[in-house]
Amino acid sequence: MREEDFIVSKTDLKGRITYGNRIFVEFSGYTAAELLGAQHNIIRHPDMPRGVFKFLWDTIGAEKECFAYVKNMAKDGSFYWVFANVTPDYDDQRRATGYFSVRRQPKRGAVDAMADVYRAMLAEEQQAGPRDASDASLAWLNNVLTQKGTGYDEFILSL
Repeated sequence: MREEDFIVSKTDLKGRITYGNRIFVEFSGYTAAELLGAQHNIIRHPDMPRGVFKFLWDTIGAEKECFAYVKNMAKDGSFYWVFANVTPDYDDQRRATGYFSVRRQPKRGAVDAMADVYRAMLAEEQQAGPRDASDASLAWLNNVLTQKGTGYDEFILSL
């Protein structure tokens, strides 16, 4: 990503894309028509642990914002890293109607650190098997953060 770029997208409560800005279309390699109505995981890179997305969905489902470093995959198989902020989107009655995500260029050092973390999380997921993959990798991450004496938000925002 370029430093001045912001990828913006919105989804409904089930993760179907309802809006994507031109930068999202550009980096994803999909057309706007291909993105609208598709599940947001259309750009999920296989290097991303399931546990990261479980954490994200649990966090935004609890109506909290979530910050994360994410490796996305474009339609042509190439990839790009982002620093994402995902928040619930509300109607006038303060009912969640979907999710709003803004992504920007991540710091190089953060990408290197998170690539190592994600490799370790993926190893935990492979060892645990598909049924327990998300829980196993999240348990590993929580254990590491506890050993470091920090929480998830503090760790991510410190990178």
